[in-house]
Amino acid sequence: MPEPPAVDLAEDYRSAGFGGRLGPGRRPALLVVDLVRAYLSPESPLYAAPAPDIVGRVARLARSAREHGHPVVFTYVVFTPGGADGGLFYRKVPALRLFDEGSPWGLPPDELVPEPGDLTVRKQYPSAFFGTSLASTLVALGTDSVVITGVSTSGCVRASAVDALCHGLRPTVVADAVADRDPRPHEAALFDLGAKYADVHDTAEVLARWTG
Repeated sequence: MPEPPAVDLAEDYRSAGFGGRLGPGRRPALLVVDLVRAYLSPESPLYAAPAPDIVGRVARLARSAREHGHPVVFTYVVFTPGGADGGLFYRKVPALRLFDEGSPWGLPPDELVPEPGDLTVRKQYPSAFFGTSLASTLVALGTDSVVITGVSTSGCVRASAVDALCHGLRPTVVADAVADRDPRPHEAALFDLGAKYADVHDTAEVLARWTG
């Protein structure tokens, strides 16, 4: 029996009604998800080899956001030592012990230390919105959209994008400013996000939009 013809995945999803465009929104915030030493250092079990390559692009986006009056939000995973506030997530991923309060692994690189006026969010779960005041804060600031960067694409970035959509905020995931430990979940997550939950653009497109 002959094999069925190969189906182009992107075209298959488009023809089924996926992949609509949400648009950028008028009042964006930049969200930098968990981009800290634990993902940037080869000595860390959470090291994501592509992550150091995105730091410069995220820093450029942060500078541009500040210049144009857009809020900049940094998220950090922080647990009570022993993980009592981490629930099942802490149990499922034992490497999260790296984020017990006071650990140097949870610190950002020098290029991404928050500046005066930036916002910071402490979280214990994948989404930047779950169990935090982020949604209320962004609504109070008049924000209607979030531009999402950081790590990891298939984990906390994806969860934050889905929750942004659920909170009525237009999510844009910056494809070359997010990273994962392996290209396979990274690419799969970007495809799924673009099909169902977010617009996906690169750094140059976002910067052009802000400066145009």
